[in-house]
Amino acid sequence: MNIGQAASASGVSAKMIRYYEEIGLIRPSARTANNYRIYSEDEVHVLRFIKRARSLGFSLEETERLLALWQDRERESAAVKAVATSHIADLERRIGEMQTMVKTLKHLAHCCSGNARPDCPILEDLAGNGAEGADPSFAHTRDG
Repeated sequence: MNIGQAASASGVSAKMIRYYEEIGLIRPSARTANNYRIYSEDEVHVLRFIKRARSLGFSLEETERLLALWQDRERESAAVKAVATSHIADLERRIGEMQTMVKTLKHLAHCCSGNARPDCPILEDLAGNGAEGADPSFAHTRDG
C-alpha cells in the first residue's frame, strides 16, 4: 500500500510516517520504480503500535524503546514494565504540577475583581510583582 493508504490504515498521518522514517523510528519503506513509498501490513502494524504508545503519552525515546522490546522475542517483561512505571511516575509528577497551576490560577482569578479598573492581580503575579492577596505558595511551578 502507498503512504496515504498506510496513513489511513494506521491512523498515523503521512507527514508523521515520513518523520518517523527520517528519525529512524521506523525503517525506510520500500520504494516503487517511481520512488513512491510502499508499506506492508506488518509495517502498518508497527505504525499502529507507535500511534498507541504516543497516545498514551510515551516520548519518542520511550516509544523507540518499547518498539525494540516488542520486536525482541527474547525480552523480559520486567524491562517493559520498567518503561511503563517510569512513564507513570512522570505523568503523576506532571499531573501534580498542572493541579498546582490550576489552583494558582483559580486563586488569582478569584482575587481579580474583573471590573473596568486596570489593576489586575493575575498580571501582577505574571510580572513577578506578587499579586495582592495571592498566596505565594501557589506561585511556584516547575519553572521555579
